[in-house]
Amino acid sequence: MLTVFDGLREVSMLSVALRMVLAAVCGGCIGLEREYKRRPAGFRTHILICLGAAIATATGEFLYQVMGYNTDISRMGAQVVAGIGFIGAGCIMVTRRRRVKGLTTAAGLWAAAVIGLCLGAGFFEGGIFATVLVLAAELVFSKWEYHILENSAEINLLMEYSEKESLDAVLELLRQMEVKIQNMVITRSPESEKKTANVIFTLQMNKKHSSEAILAAIGAVEGVLSVEEL
Repeated sequence: MLTVFDGLREVSMLSVALRMVLAAVCGGCIGLEREYKRRPAGFRTHILICLGAAIATATGEFLYQVMGYNTDISRMGAQVVAGIGFIGAGCIMVTRRRRVKGLTTAAGLWAAAVIGLCLGAGFFEGGIFATVLVLAAELVFSKWEYHILENSAEINLLMEYSEKESLDAVLELLRQMEVKIQNMVITRSPESEKKTANVIFTLQMNKKHSSEAILAAIGAVEGVLSVEEL
């Protein structure tokens, strides 16, 4: 541990103020990245969660060290870790195209709460270092993730079409592009006013064509209403 923080690990006015300020700064840094990407939980939400978790931990420590209550100082922090799941669940949604969104934001909220617990307990090194790694995961590692997805060997596509001939034309197109179909699921809603159907493809890619090129080619087929990657 860094000796520079040794005098601030006891419960004092200066120590508590530093813990709260660091919680607001660390939570705000994580929230800024989410705010920039226009995610549901942004700057203020992350600050409040990190700050609330910090004061919860500091309160437990205060009750034990200063007030002399015979209580478990980690009890309040444990409730924070469990309770943050309700807020995180509100950020997760499944679109009508079966795409799950909000997982990164929910995980970021949970991480911000844990960072707040670290800072509230006086574990400054862990909280600051975790903040740096969370920001690296959201800013730097995300680019690697997109690169991996772009070069993925398999992709899933959702296509909506109006006529059976359109599906036949797409299958022929994929054969000509030498894209292998690993799986195909066709669904049709009998109650739908539109006489359309959906098909989910699992395609094995090749180096000749990118996913964008395949999407553009399929979208140009007559009768194909929409196509997108899942």
